[in-house]
Amino acid sequence: MTVATEIHDDHGATFEERGGRQVVRDYGRPDRTALAVRKGAGVIERGYGVITVEGDDRIEFVDDTLSNQVPTVDGQGVYALLLDPNGRIKTDIYVYNADNRLLCLTPPDVAADLAEQWADRVFIKDVRVNVASEEFAVFGVHGPQSTEKVASVLNGAGAPEPSLTFVRGSMGDEGVTVIAGDNPLGEESYQVVCSADVADRILETLLTYGLNGVPFGYQVWNTLAVEAGTPRFNTELADQIPNVLGIRNALDFEKGCYIGQEIVSKVENRGQPSKRLVGLRLNQMAEVDSTVTADGDAVGTITSVVESPSIETPIALALINFKTTLTDEGDITITANDSHPIEATPTTLPFVEGSATSARIPTYPEPSAETNM
Repeated sequence: MTVATEIHDDHGATFEERGGRQVVRDYGRPDRTALAVRKGAGVIERGYGVITVEGDDRIEFVDDTLSNQVPTVDGQGVYALLLDPNGRIKTDIYVYNADNRLLCLTPPDVAADLAEQWADRVFIKDVRVNVASEEFAVFGVHGPQSTEKVASVLNGAGAPEPSLTFVRGSMGDEGVTVIAGDNPLGEESYQVVCSADVADRILETLLTYGLNGVPFGYQVWNTLAVEAGTPRFNTELADQIPNVLGIRNALDFEKGCYIGQEIVSKVENRGQPSKRLVGLRLNQMAEVDSTVTADGDAVGTITSVVESPSIETPIALALINFKTTLTDEGDITITANDSHPIEATPTTLPFVEGSATSARIPTYPEPSAETNM
């Protein structure tokens, strides 16, 4: 279930399931809502899985498993990946150092299994791992006025900066933690974390007090994320080698060993993964998993596709062969099964320039003559 269900119902929400959790799909008029978020400040309840890790060895223990350096200072966070031995992404994860514990935010269907895996590896270390998804609510605030929105209702602290740092304060009479976001929708962003039992009051505050906030759900979230060129776990990241997605903000090439590091380093040193993520404008809607064809050759697959209200055309993210060069002059088409080909035009990401740039915008080295991985 969503945490703030009563408030969502009051705003006319419809719901869907994501990874075993009920989340808001939309509140009606999703195109209009998406444009409102791009112009002001929007508020969404995030359907995260939450893991807490406590004990004297917590930082070393979690750091040994992840692709990025776990922060050692209270008030700091990091975006990272958990890989398998073949270097493929098992999950993405935000890890925050909250003084005497780490707070880990994962896709909702990952938390229980990951917590169990970590608990099985503790051995003699002073580490305690718990699934706390029902104990917390997490709200995202996104848009060019999100800083003003947060500042208008946050007491006891200023809006945090830089990205993935946080402050503690209150909204109304309730304690909150406010995290500076990494802008996955291409807009300034924050996350507000609170106890689940005060979630209704925090959501009401974010929507109705200070600067107004527009409620939005995951249909709008997905649309804005594609417009921003942000690869997401369920659509692009899962089971891929991270170099393929170009999400360099999730990788620390200087840190010590972690599971899958050898593959990531090998691909990085060769400068050439097997595929890369690109943006395409379409002349009509296509389906996920449709084939991308360039000059008659199949070169890739559609991973996400939405109707963009900002540029009023269908847009897609696609994984294509790394060496393939897409140009406006080329014959690029999208086909699903035996359907009529859809015309496509390559577009530099992001599709829409907002008030900020997503930290996950793909970044790649120049192609080399080395063998692909």
